[in-house]
Amino acid sequence: MKFYDREKELDFLKKQYVQTDSSSTMTVITGRRRIGKTSLSLNYAKDKKYIYLFVSKKSEILLCEEFIETIKINFNIPIIGEIKDFRTVFNLIMEIGKKEKIVVIIDEFQEFYNINPSVYSDIQNIWDQNKDKTKIHLIFIGSIYSLMIKIFKNSKEPLFGRADRIMYIKPFHPKVLKKILQDNGKYTKENLFINYLITGGVPRYQEILLKNNVFTETEIIDYYFDENSSFIDEGKTILIEEFGKEYGTYFSILELLSEGRTSRSEIESILEKNIGGYLEKLESDYDIISKRKPIGSKTTGRVQKYFIKDNFLSFWFRFVYKYRTAIETGNFKYLKKLIATHLRTYSGPFLEKLYHEILKETNEYNEIGNYWERGNKNEIDIVAINEIEKKILIGEIKLNKDKINMNALKMKSEKLVNKYKNFTIEYVCLGMQDLEKYI
Repeated sequence: MKFYDREKELDFLKKQYVQTDSSSTMTVITGRRRIGKTSLSLNYAKDKKYIYLFVSKKSEILLCEEFIETIKINFNIPIIGEIKDFRTVFNLIMEIGKKEKIVVIIDEFQEFYNINPSVYSDIQNIWDQNKDKTKIHLIFIGSIYSLMIKIFKNSKEPLFGRADRIMYIKPFHPKVLKKILQDNGKYTKENLFINYLITGGVPRYQEILLKNNVFTETEIIDYYFDENSSFIDEGKTILIEEFGKEYGTYFSILELLSEGRTSRSEIESILEKNIGGYLEKLESDYDIISKRKPIGSKTTGRVQKYFIKDNFLSFWFRFVYKYRTAIETGNFKYLKKLIATHLRTYSGPFLEKLYHEILKETNEYNEIGNYWERGNKNEIDIVAINEIEKKILIGEIKLNKDKINMNALKMKSEKLVNKYKNFTIEYVCLGMQDLEKYI
């Protein structure tokens, strides 16, 4: 698959590179697995002198052997003796940076926690001593979000405050998905939506679907639920390393959230345990869920709901993890029938989410969200506020917008409208039919 999007990220990295004319700069690139962090860094570095080092799960001695070979291939410098520790490797890299301007990419940087945690202190000391004498754009890539945040944002860690910028890479916007489908002659609004619903715009998943020539709902579901599918184990692959020994509780919470059980009290009543700490970590440490409050509510208000941010993980927990017995017995025919029964109901909230993302991209509104009142009464799918122009958009979203009752929408929004008395109100009904117009 060709390289798509990331213009803003590339532009930023290029600005960082210019700054290395005066002293070295450090950039951290993080985000969930499969999001394209490595592709982004290599695309940026392709026309520059660079070294790419991948921190695989092996001993420090073997890693250093591999790294030294890479350095020898790229730079004609004498290396005397056997190098057994990364401290010496990093010192060597800094010496190269004193003579020429280079980009150094170190991928899966968090793995040093398992190999030799003292590497972080070594890097800090060497960096502090040589940063202003060298011309290196040092890029650390990490896919274990919680560890990367700990390494660079925890004040007790040696590399705290050293990064010039931490970049968090997000999935492709729906407009990019549209472009990918168009480039392959497969764009329809239905193909766009099923892609967005299941992949959430994660680049690696786009590559897999393109490689296997699957684009429609039937094609994607058939590919996903196949005994050889790479998607079946993907949720575990992404998350078990993040969660560690307590992954069972985290997985149970995420399964319930994927079913639409969005309140803490409801989940606690089912699991029969306090989950406040787990929810806080899922939101703050792992960046997997988000907490939402109704538009117009006080920041201190207790009315709130929790949602899984990642479309792929939400689908995986709803239809793979929940039915893991069927998965383990290879009963994929049953699962496809089950999905055919539930997919329409399941997908409704994701059409709402899609429209939220589309409106955010317009930069026309300072706040976009949902509205509901205590007890989940008078729920409104989308509310977008422009405080400068004093206007508010209030909308209902259904797969088939012909089923929307405009009068009912206006009645549901009476309390909300009263909070914005001087605003111009626009009521809209949105469905699959309108995607062409908005995207």
